[in-house]
Amino acid sequence: MLSGITVQVPAKVNLGLNVLPKRADGYHNIESIFQTINLCDTITVLLDEKQNSCCIACEELDLPLNNTISSTYKAFCQLTGCTAGVKVNLTKRIPSGGGLGGGSADAAYFLKALAYLTGVKLTDSLADGVASQVGSDVFFFLHSGESEGKTGSAIVTGRGEFVKPIRPRNDLFFVLVFPGVHSSTKEAYELVDKAYSNNQKVICPKISELEAVYNRPVKEWTFANTFTSVLVQKYTVIGDALEDIRKSGALWSDMSGSGATVFGVYESEQSAKKACEQLHKSWSHCVLVT
Repeated sequence: MLSGITVQVPAKVNLGLNVLPKRADGYHNIESIFQTINLCDTITVLLDEKQNSCCIACEELDLPLNNTISSTYKAFCQLTGCTAGVKVNLTKRIPSGGGLGGGSADAAYFLKALAYLTGVKLTDSLADGVASQVGSDVFFFLHSGESEGKTGSAIVTGRGEFVKPIRPRNDLFFVLVFPGVHSSTKEAYELVDKAYSNNQKVICPKISELEAVYNRPVKEWTFANTFTSVLVQKYTVIGDALEDIRKSGALWSDMSGSGATVFGVYESEQSAKKACEQLHKSWSHCVLVT
């Protein structure tokens, strides 16, 4: 068995996110296209045969004792009988709680590294068994088709557990803006539920149309995010950031996931770079990614 491995962990953006009304079990189905971007955390995993525990170090973030990596380790050991301990060094670049899937991505890529180091075959059954105990977005990062140097894109449905990879577009240039507010996923869903109870509904493409919309010229996209309008009503700074992105020449803009990161899509790397420089004058935390 190898003693250590370092992996790059990509974030994701949502291109459209239709949140359906609450199910009988209290959860929500979604319909969305997820795409990986080259904003990455870095995870180094070292085997520690002397103890069967997961020790995590992260300078950028004060991780809670129970986090997506520790939960992944616990689920993996329960499902496989593995007793190997690990030391994990996590370098965070993906903003926590920004709708970019950072915690879920960390879990998925840690799982891949853990299986590789321990010599355990990561079957779909095992991967999904772990993901079901950790978080819905983990499924995408396990099955997106992303690999080093290759973008992963997929249509994601159910609670997030149904992932259908599609041919990714590599001609998309994004500028992300982090408006400085944090909305929990729980709060975002509660706001959507309230909107539904008031008969407020966002018009989104049908699930059967998602891939066709994705493949259109960006300026013809009709994607929408159910979370955007309700969060803009509560946090006006999100709307301010979106307006500035539109003024910067974006062909399309929206919020990712349940927020609060917003982004624009541009026709070229040059136009995205120019927009990022312009946006940086008003928003200290913005970045160009592909």
